[in-house]
Amino acid sequence: MWTKVFLLLIGAVCIYQVSSQDIYVAELMVESNITLEAQTILLSWSAAVSFDVEDSNNQVHQVTISSSELVAECLVVGEDYSCNCSKGYYWSNEVCYTYSCCNESTCTKNVSLATSICVLPTPVHINGSIPTTLAATAAKTVLEKHLGSLNGLKFLNVTVLSSIADFEVEVNVKLNTSALQEKLDNVRTEIGSGIIFADTQGMVTITVPNSTVNYKSQHLLNCTYEEEGVTAGSAGWNLSREFERFEINNGLSAEIIHISPDYQNYVAVNLTKLTGAWIGTYECGFTIGSVRHIAKSYLDVALLPDEINMKFDPLVADCSNNLNPTVTVSASIPKTKELYDITWFYDKTEKFQQKTKNDTFVYNYDATIDCNSGEKTHNVTILFKNRKSQNKSAQVDIPVLKAGDLFCEENVLNGDNWPKTPTDSTVIIKTCPVGRIGQKTRVCDPSNKWEDVFSECINEELDKVANAADNFLNGLGATQEVAKNIFEGIKNSSNLNSASNDETADISASIGIIGIMANASKNIVLKEDVFPDLIEGASNMVSSNWSSVNDTIRHKMSEQYLLNMENLVKNIEVNTSEGFNSTNLELKFCSRDDCNMTVFGVEVAMNRTSGLMKTMGVKNLMEKLKTDPDKNHNSILMSATLTNNNDSNITIQMMFPNEQLNATEFLCVFWDTKNGNWSDQGCIANTTDNNQTFCECNHLTSFSVLMSKTNNVSSPTLDLITYIGLGVSIFSLLVFLLIEYLVWSVVTKTNLSHFRHTAIVNIAIFRLLADCSFLASAFPDKLSDTLCFAFTVCKHLFYLAMFTWMLCLSVMLVHQLIFVFSPVRKRVFMFLSSIVGYVVPIVLVGTSYVYYKYTNAEYYSRKTCWLTYQRLLEGSIHAFILPMGIITLANLFSMVVVIVTLVKTSVPDSSKADDKETAKSILKVVVFLTPVFGVTWIIGFFLYTMDEGTIMFEVVNYTFTILNSFQGLFILITGCLTEQKVRDELFRIIMAKSGRETDSMQKLTSTTYTKDK
Repeated sequence: MWTKVFLLLIGAVCIYQVSSQDIYVAELMVESNITLEAQTILLSWSAAVSFDVEDSNNQVHQVTISSSELVAECLVVGEDYSCNCSKGYYWSNEVCYTYSCCNESTCTKNVSLATSICVLPTPVHINGSIPTTLAATAAKTVLEKHLGSLNGLKFLNVTVLSSIADFEVEVNVKLNTSALQEKLDNVRTEIGSGIIFADTQGMVTITVPNSTVNYKSQHLLNCTYEEEGVTAGSAGWNLSREFERFEINNGLSAEIIHISPDYQNYVAVNLTKLTGAWIGTYECGFTIGSVRHIAKSYLDVALLPDEINMKFDPLVADCSNNLNPTVTVSASIPKTKELYDITWFYDKTEKFQQKTKNDTFVYNYDATIDCNSGEKTHNVTILFKNRKSQNKSAQVDIPVLKAGDLFCEENVLNGDNWPKTPTDSTVIIKTCPVGRIGQKTRVCDPSNKWEDVFSECINEELDKVANAADNFLNGLGATQEVAKNIFEGIKNSSNLNSASNDETADISASIGIIGIMANASKNIVLKEDVFPDLIEGASNMVSSNWSSVNDTIRHKMSEQYLLNMENLVKNIEVNTSEGFNSTNLELKFCSRDDCNMTVFGVEVAMNRTSGLMKTMGVKNLMEKLKTDPDKNHNSILMSATLTNNNDSNITIQMMFPNEQLNATEFLCVFWDTKNGNWSDQGCIANTTDNNQTFCECNHLTSFSVLMSKTNNVSSPTLDLITYIGLGVSIFSLLVFLLIEYLVWSVVTKTNLSHFRHTAIVNIAIFRLLADCSFLASAFPDKLSDTLCFAFTVCKHLFYLAMFTWMLCLSVMLVHQLIFVFSPVRKRVFMFLSSIVGYVVPIVLVGTSYVYYKYTNAEYYSRKTCWLTYQRLLEGSIHAFILPMGIITLANLFSMVVVIVTLVKTSVPDSSKADDKETAKSILKVVVFLTPVFGVTWIIGFFLYTMDEGTIMFEVVNYTFTILNSFQGLFILITGCLTEQKVRDELFRIIMAKSGRETDSMQKLTSTTYTKDK
């Protein structure tokens, strides 16, 4: 007889010389020709028995028996086996599906070679449904035959109603998913149905906070599934509440995480702002074939009201009769089971407290207005505190009308009573017609006249759509089906016939919903089947003239409409469709190389090599946007976007029919979202013989793009400054180099002056080459890819070389002043400066290019012919910014050292007088040159780190452009014209050429030469 048992063994294991305790599971086989009781053998072992165990890595560990338990026992007589699991244990899946020993029956097979024989119970619940055409009895028989053979079966229940067979199974052993899938496939084959989907519970581990969490807190919910050799096909999260079920996806408040270093099958959701919308039962699941393993857990949040709707009656506190009126303030909150402690405040002073009730969601406070206080308004505040001692408040300001105040007379309009109101005050009525929700506002202007009523009362169904869109944006219920329902709701709302004010309120709300969905589409891919409802709804929105609102609101609404529609259309994925159209909106797509299309009679073409072109034409929107009253406009607004394309020289060409035949000037303009107005920058217009206007648009760049995170920093003024400055700089540098050539032999008599002029000549040369390269690449759309790449490399190399020679000049100057009696030899200086000035820039540019090429990242931007920026410390521009920043800081440090040293140190040795003069000359150059280089490029570094659109950004941008464009002129002034030797030699050459050299000039030259010997 042999016996197989599990032993729990505890021993000291030495791994990496760290002592720890682990639990081991062992199997023991006892063979004998006599009958032995397994329990007797176990009891005979002392708890102190120790022995060596060899692991899979052939390492030996000493273990000590702590406790033992009998798991399975087999009686072997000859070739006959009789094996049973101990009480409370079940046959493993390996034994069941390999040796056909399942449930609690005695196994007559030799199961000794199984890795795991008996296991502890793990309840797993299975349920599913299957359509069937068989009779109820036959369908039930098939299901019971196959599912009844599952290992560890506890119960099986099959119910057949209306040709649907529901099954519910519970087993005591963790499932073998492949075995369950095989049985489901067999059922499907016999019944002749489609795929059978089954859910299981008990296979997945879910981690959700057990206790109540704080309102708007952040929590990570984890979900893991472990089955040897099985990888789930998909995984996800759902949230369920009574009568509601949402799929959770990425959004503003949720992030789905699929990667974990510890688990093969893992899915987590990071919830960043838990509100009432996120309360419920969370379900995570892993799908393998048609089997989905799930786990559920409830998450409770200590709520605060997401909305506190406050109103008061009367709408104005009338103190004109010097009596203190009473105003009833009410606060309503959404229905909730949360109980709050409520505190009311009047003018920041606590008045009284109360507790909420489960069936009460409106709370009132009677405020007695103090008419003698002198205040024009009084405020009432309500504060809600939850069980976690978090609080949230809301406040209303009650206008006060006093004796002698100017006011607007009481007025009844469309059934709404607008009371006597002091001037320059706003009255809010939070009562809307039946079926609508929101508020109405009306202003009593300074001239004692009522302005028009502004209604924000929107359709209740549209409000539900807005809530669904908010959830979608946050990641709750963010699916394609929900998106279709949202756009269908927008369409249905746009078809309703409402009063003018209410219609505009619905349109404004619908524009906001489109904006929400445009933001959500950045995280969730929307398919093209949302287009029909979106296009029809958006078309209906612009049918009316939006006359119930003032120009400011109408301009804002139309701008948001255009921006939201462009962003949403751009993000929606298109597969096979060629376009959609409606009365006021037409949309066309093109992925061919020769994209020429007509939208509302406007011919559109775009030169492109790849990607998808989306063109949208809108009617009845132009008159709603802000326009120049002195100019007429075309009735069609065109929008073109290009996705999945990296071309930089994109040109959009449009042919508009001339609707103003008597016009004398035609402008092609685009809507500048930054300035909120029309702009003709980068666009040209020409009329044709057949009364059409041909528009072609593109954009240029400016010098400040060198230090910019994006390409959108250009303007006509910056371009003009750049080109003028570069022209002056190039001319100045050429003059500088010519002067250096003429005076070289005279001004480089000493090593120090030779070092200085060598460095500054190299700086000038590389600056000249860099400026020429920049000017040559100022119009990237006119360059080929090869030339654009070549100019990028040249600018990168030449600017870096300019900085490295600056570093050579700075280091040389500091060394000369500190180590006066240990001057650098000419050969040493030339060798080291050649390496730093020539080799280092080449290495930096070469390695950065190779790195980006072999990591499949972009080294340069085709739109700017300059290095790329992705995000902080990502992008090839950092191969320029980081060396530049280090060298610039070193130059500024050198300037400080030079000034301090020259102030504190004097060298009386007259033989060094010429060197001292040279040092003074260098100091002048440093004072002029180093601040120009250092400060200028540090300004550029600030430009790189700043956000666009601010006033400070514009100031820094212009400062950087001006200083750098005229850099060559500064070098000419500080490098030549401020040095005495250069000026004297130039004067001598000019006099000699003119034949007017005087005796005094000869003496001056002779004296100068004597000093240099």
